[in-house]
Formats: sequence, structure tokens, C-alpha cells
Amino acid sequence: MKVYWKMVGGGQVILVLLCCLVTSDLALSQQDTSTEDPVSEIRHLLPKANFANNSVTNVTVQLGATAFLPCKYRHLADHQVSWFRRRDWHILTTGIFTYTNDERFSVLHPEESDDWTLQIKYTTRRDNGTYECQLSTGTGVISQFVNLHVVVPQAFILGNKDYHVQLGSTIKLVCVIKQSPTPPQYVFWYHNDHMINYDTQRGGINVSTETGPKKTHSHLVITDARYQDSGNYTCSASNTQPAFSNVFVSHGDKMAAIQRQMAAGGPTSLDATCLWLWSLLVTAYLARR
Repeated sequence: MKVYWKMVGGGQVILVLLCCLVTSDLALSQQDTSTEDPVSEIRHLLPKANFANNSVTNVTVQLGATAFLPCKYRHLADHQVSWFRRRDWHILTTGIFTYTNDERFSVLHPEESDDWTLQIKYTTRRDNGTYECQLSTGTGVISQFVNLHVVVPQAFILGNKDYHVQLGSTIKLVCVIKQSPTPPQYVFWYHNDHMINYDTQRGGINVSTETGPKKTHSHLVITDARYQDSGNYTCSASNTQPAFSNVFVSHGDKMAAIQRQMAAGGPTSLDATCLWLWSLLVTAYLARR
């Protein structure tokens, strides 16, 4: 805004205001005031850390994911911040510069900020260990330590590997995925290599999945168990190796009686053994149909 004063006849003073808006100047001003913050998008992923001298922070990340190791220093003046890997005392970064041929490592430092976050992409098991964020001063060094834990998710089905149910009863299997900081994108169930999550032909199949901060539970429920439901069941999650369980559907009461008779060792134990083997063969045959 520019202000002009002008004297006119009669000694009166007229104030003339001239406003001039230049679009290009405004755009330039907006561009100059904006700063890129590479930490803002991942700030919610950083753990709550104590940034005092000799503080220790624990970071857990899933194998293959990106790890963010937090570090903050204020009032640096002309001092430099460096990241070290304590396993081999390798200097990873100094200031904003990287001193390793491993391109997975970099430091995230928004200009004029206190953040010196070490980023490690595509984490491997060898990345496990302690990292030191060090500030060198004229009188010594100040250090912050971060323990990085790279975990591998594991899946297992609750109960025994062999699951026996009676004909017409309900099959219930629970698959647990643990050590999974990031929940799996999917959990699929297979029966003899055939995915059954969306099996509408069989009917009576329900799959529900509950995700938590550290564990994921997937429930498989099959009502009205049939001989054909016998076989191998696999729980396959997107971030881990599959887990297996074998299901056997049979006439539970008859099988229990045969087993009791076999345990008694009476004169009919041989016949009971043959009958028990025959029942298993029939069950296996029907399961393959």
C-alpha cells in the first residue's frame, strides 16, 4: 500500500490511498516462507524418547520395513551431529551428509529444526543393534542411544497339530500372528491348497480377523463338519510364513470306544485294531473325494 499527500486549493489536504496487488510478488512471498519438513510425515511413527545425555530409546520394526531412529539436539551453534553404528563404530552420517555406501541410510533434518532422525530403509536382521547419535562440543561429546530391534512375524495355530472333531460338530481354528508391529494386510485360510475364505459352495464357513498392536488373531469356523472337511488347513498371512494344522473328522463316540477297547487289551483288541484302521482308511478316502 502506498500513501500520497496532495495540497489543493483552499489549504485542504486530500489523502490519496493507492493499493497495488502484484500477483507475482505474492506468489514469491509464499514460496519463500514455505519450508519442507521431511520428518512431519513420519513424526507419529517416532517413539516417545528422552533426549537427555546418555538416554536410551528402543525402536522395534518389522523385517523389511523402514526404521526411524529419533534424535534431537538444540542450540547447535557450529557443532556437528553424527550417527554411529556401535557394532563396528562405522560413521553413518555427519550433519546432513552420509558416509556409507549403503544407500538405505540417510538422515532426516528439516532446516532450522532440532530433528536428526536416522532413516534405515528395507531393514534386515543385520541392522539389529545399538546406534549412537553424537554431538561434538568444545568440551566433549553428548550422546543419545537407540536400540533397534528388527523382528520377524511368526504365525501358529493354537492347539495341537492334529485336530480331531466329531462328524456334524463345529471346527474351530485360531491362527495367531505375533511379533508383527504392522498388522498383516490379509490372512487367508486354505483347505488342501484351496482357499476357503470366500467359499460359497461349501457354506457354513466363517473367517474373522482381529488386529492388535502386537498380535493378530484370525478365527476359522466351519459348522456341520463332514468327512470331506478332513485334511490339511493352512493359515497364510501377508507378512510371515504359513502355519499348518491337520483336521480329522470321524464318529467320535465310536472311535473313543475302540480306543478304550484297545487300551484294555482284551481278546477283541485285534479286531478293534483292524476296525480302527479301517475307519481311518474310510475317512481318508472320503476326504479325497
